Amino acid sequence: MRKNLKSWKAESALFFVTIIWGATFLFTKLALADVSPSLFLISRLTLALVISLLFFGKYLLKINKMILYQGFVLGSLFGIGFVLQTYGLKLTSVSKTAFITGITVAITPFVYYLLYRKPIGLWSKIGVIIAIVGLIIFTNPDFDNINIGDVLNLTSTFMWAFYVTFIDKFTKGKSGIAITSQLVILQFFFCTLIFILAFFLFDFSTIKFNISSTFLIALAFNGIMASFVVTFIQTAIQRYTSPVKAALIFSLEPVFAGVFAIIFMNEYLSFREYLGGAILFLGVLTSELGVLIKPFLSKVKILNS
Repeated sequence: MRKNLKSWKAESALFFVTIIWGATFLFTKLALADVSPSLFLISRLTLALVISLLFFGKYLLKINKMILYQGFVLGSLFGIGFVLQTYGLKLTSVSKTAFITGITVAITPFVYYLLYRKPIGLWSKIGVIIAIVGLIIFTNPDFDNINIGDVLNLTSTFMWAFYVTFIDKFTKGKSGIAITSQLVILQFFFCTLIFILAFFLFDFSTIKFNISSTFLIALAFNGIMASFVVTFIQTAIQRYTSPVKAALIFSLEPVFAGVFAIIFMNEYLSFREYLGGAILFLGVLTSELGVLIKPFLSKVKILNS
């Protein structure tokens, strides 16, 4: 019972993480009017890294080679995935990017099996299938013309799937603020290095950096809430659920992005998008509540026999 309660608490926290991620689309869109994409990513992660060092830098004194390796792996997967998605978005449509990113929910079970050799639960499988259907309806991607941007986004999706699964692998059975702090700080450090490399490779000739109030607000939200706070939460509590369930919850990110766009940017969702969002939620609920349905069905079967 205690384990189930921990899972529910962890999944509720990951739900909060997904809401914050959904809001980043709004703040990023506002910031990019003043700053180049790679410079905004560098600013965002540098802020998160500095805050992490101020509050938890003391834990780096106890770091070992294994944690250093794990932080490098997580930071590299996250950073490369982010860069590929950012530049992929430049070359393809938003709807295709949202859909391809969302199919992390379909790839994660295969990555989970590859690393753990454990079967995926039936209700998680059903939830993944339902979520994919909802994602297709919500994003309505047009794949008549596949381009290099789609390939970059698909590659980034594999990075996210491995990232979510490796967080589980590296933190399962461990606890304590020291390990969490070490992994988060190292993630930010290696991720920032990758963003800086991407800047010099792709954006150095087109620098745009205007420090405005809009940029500072966007930086504060994305750097503090969406990077510092959220990464600590995910690294600390994802171990109490499965990577497949985590990916299912994260698949709701485009839905929350749409909600924030409606509230703050006067955009609107069509009936198709509302339907797709509802089906996505149904996929997550199926994975969460399926284990409760099975005992109920068994009782009904006994009563009818």
